Amino acid sequence: MRYLGIGEHNELGALYLGLAAQGHEVRVFVEHEASRDVYGGMLDFTADWQAELGWLRGNGGDAGIVLFESAVKGETQDALRQDGFQVIGGSALGDRLEAEREFGQDVLRGFGLRTAATHGFTDYGAAIDFLREHGGRHVLKFNGANGSRMRNYIGEMDDGADMLALLELYRSHHAGGQPPDFVLMRHVRGVEVGVGAYFNGEAFLSPACIDFEHKRFFPGELGELTGEMGTIVSYRGAEKLFAASLAKVAPLLRDGGYCGYINLNMIVNGEGLWPLEFTSRFGYPGFAICQALHDESWDAIFRRMLSRDSLKIATRPGFAAGVVLTVPPFPYSHGYTELSKGEPICFHPGVSADDRAALHFAEVARLGDHLVTSGSCGYVGVATGIGDSVQAASDEAYRVTRKVVVPNLRYRTDIGDRVRLHDLDTLGRLGWL
Repeated sequence: MRYLGIGEHNELGALYLGLAAQGHEVRVFVEHEASRDVYGGMLDFTADWQAELGWLRGNGGDAGIVLFESAVKGETQDALRQDGFQVIGGSALGDRLEAEREFGQDVLRGFGLRTAATHGFTDYGAAIDFLREHGGRHVLKFNGANGSRMRNYIGEMDDGADMLALLELYRSHHAGGQPPDFVLMRHVRGVEVGVGAYFNGEAFLSPACIDFEHKRFFPGELGELTGEMGTIVSYRGAEKLFAASLAKVAPLLRDGGYCGYINLNMIVNGEGLWPLEFTSRFGYPGFAICQALHDESWDAIFRRMLSRDSLKIATRPGFAAGVVLTVPPFPYSHGYTELSKGEPICFHPGVSADDRAALHFAEVARLGDHLVTSGSCGYVGVATGIGDSVQAASDEAYRVTRKVVVPNLRYRTDIGDRVRLHDLDTLGRLGWL
């Protein structure tokens, strides 16, 4: 099979490498120049993905597959499907669901789900006036699938004073030009949990997975909202949450030509489910953590999605844990070249083939016989582990993590603690597990 990967940062590099190791032909297009060294010396790259479409089709009658990494080229995906190409990633509808937060909330309300009050703004002054009039605790989220997550903020003060001060700062730093585009969502207390599944253009594949992301940079939920510093995943136990939330969106996804993974993040409390946002693409590092629980290859899953001959994925029981590994200046990019780019990635003696299989590298390249850090910000990769319990999965992920040696390597040391000590029990008490 021939695979053509298209993305901004080569975030599916580990997946591409696995496909190539299985004997598939893989070519990758990386849009952003700063990321074009990611998986250098390990994958075959192209400077023009459109020039590869003939190669993709000329595969002895076995049409190749295009994989899109992000939620910003949905219209291109739809056009390729119209031209007869097999595409997995998302769609124009998926782009809107992730990037336009008010639209996503409107869609969820249309399917009967409750949502927290959300107000959109393209002017800091208007948002400041809104907070001065209404007060309250809110969450600031910028629109756009490729927006900087570090600028988002979860308000901590019930009167909104901290959010008001931050918006004043953002207004003072705004240099004009492109107006800001963001929402203020009323803060909802409860357990944060996600449900995700693969959609084949007509229906969801099962089982769906349940996930618990750890988004803050530091242990104890301190520091920046990085997107994800580690996650607990299971393919068992999502049934009720999935049926009450993401499953309801299937008719819209079908009409919108969506084909790929999609996730819905939500808050669960005594009042019910409060869906927050869609992720309309592969998750990072979510795809690697889910893979730890797959009992079949990505190639088999992709073929099943496109052939639509079955709605089942072979998965393992239990839990998977993922621990994100980074070097300075992550989660920022300024100064990366001087601080950490090109550092050697080494391993303690005794690292096994299974240990290496549990390491899914991200911003790395091969230099001679060694791996080195590459890319734009110091996202080294994710170490995964599986087990019958959250504790066992976390212990295994950290055992693998400790096999890796990189100067100034950083990672959270509490992935899974909140889940096993609080979240699972609370969801069970509320009747969702």
